[in-house]
Amino acid sequence: MYNLLFYLFAGLTLLCAALVVVNPFSRNPITSAMFLVLTIASLAGIFVLLDAFFLAAVQILVYAGAVIVLFLFVIMLLNLKDEQRRQIRTFGLVTGLISVIAISAIFARTFITARLNIPAPSPAIPGATRPLGELLFSQYLLPFEIVSVLLLVAMIGTILLSKREV
Repeated sequence: MYNLLFYLFAGLTLLCAALVVVNPFSRNPITSAMFLVLTIASLAGIFVLLDAFFLAAVQILVYAGAVIVLFLFVIMLLNLKDEQRRQIRTFGLVTGLISVIAISAIFARTFITARLNIPAPSPAIPGATRPLGELLFSQYLLPFEIVSVLLLVAMIGTILLSKREV
């Protein structure tokens, strides 16, 4: 039964993730956001199968709840027809490219100079939050910080896209 449920959730995750990008049913971006909710719910099912109940709950509450609401808010806030007519300014393009190159150089230098840690032992209780937090902030600190920087960049990009031109 475990294998059947795993393959079911994995198949649903891949199918819904493909439908987020391809979306043959509608050209409306809200439909893609709804498929993203289904993808997140399928991933939560996989976490439950792995006895990571905390991660499954966080997946549903944080991602399917808060982040998808934020995505929907941004989708509805943007007027896509106005954005298509928007002209690219040279200064914004050049500074954006310089920023991307600088962040990429910092990431590359960090990856080159980072030392690999010895893997931490498995948690005593499957799905416990304390060993998960210790592992996240010790062995996986660099990926955690990279994700936080990417979220910051995405937030700044959202603010710039939603800004009205005068």
